[in-house]
Amino acid sequence: MKAAQITSYGAADVLRVNDVDRPAPGAGEVLVSVEASSVNGHDVIVRTGELKMMSGRRFPIGVGLDFAGTVAATGPDVAGCRVGDRVWGTVHPRRRHAVAGAAEYVVVSADRIAPVPADLSSVEAASLVVAGSTALIALRDSVHLAGGDRVLVRGAAGGVGTAAVQLAHAMGGRVTALARDRHARLLADLGADEVLDYGSTASEGIGPFDVIVDTVGTELNCYRSRLAKGGRMVTVGLSASALAAIAASSVYGARRIRAFSANPDTAVLRELAGHVTSYALRPVVDSVYPLADIAAAHEAFERGGAVGKQVVAVTA
Repeated sequence: MKAAQITSYGAADVLRVNDVDRPAPGAGEVLVSVEASSVNGHDVIVRTGELKMMSGRRFPIGVGLDFAGTVAATGPDVAGCRVGDRVWGTVHPRRRHAVAGAAEYVVVSADRIAPVPADLSSVEAASLVVAGSTALIALRDSVHLAGGDRVLVRGAAGGVGTAAVQLAHAMGGRVTALARDRHARLLADLGADEVLDYGSTASEGIGPFDVIVDTVGTELNCYRSRLAKGGRMVTVGLSASALAAIAASSVYGARRIRAFSANPDTAVLRELAGHVTSYALRPVVDSVYPLADIAAAHEAFERGGAVGKQVVAVTA
């Protein structure tokens, strides 16, 4: 079978699509025939070596945090899913995988998958797995969004950003989206009450906000200062400078900058599916690449400026 793998740490050109043995599921595991995967920030930082303390220095390393496809086989002690079920899910983000989501087949624990919403194609489903669950966990658990909260979504045109705009709107927030001006119409259609052009909008000129969801990871202290009394801020755009700002913000207590690593289980994926089936959340796909061109998908992700997700179609 074919699998995208990292052959050394570096730029997108270290990615290769190799022939590997098809894995077999063990106890509590399922084998998924993958139809699509998407490109996430996690995939890029694994590839560049920023997570080498977890991924190690043994190559090749599988790439692709998420996937959508069909259950091809189940191991012993698996209940709740059957061969032929359409599912979406993720590999574990804090473990090393020789084969991950961007492959023709992947083995994962059965508690890391859930049924795909019936109306979604596999490409659409893959675009929502990590982006949607990240936005959901950020809004629900990190900042405890309440109806009527004034919400700023920074980096609103990206995968997590477009999901956060929709879910914050569905949860009753009054949403301000900060993104490129050319994306204003789409973001308004997704539920933003106001769209600000980040190129001409200074942080000190906006707010205050009850909730800030940051997907960029820079200028965090500037935006934290725009929180209202009792406001909450979370960032998913982690970098060395972001981690330093997060640590320094601890002195502000409840108004500190929160961070987390999304690791959705079946329950979260089922909740996410509920938002899709209720029409509160829809996929936003920027571009689709064949598995053979996964390096180009990574390059597009790193260039930025897109709206929604880069998706890798594993099967035509």
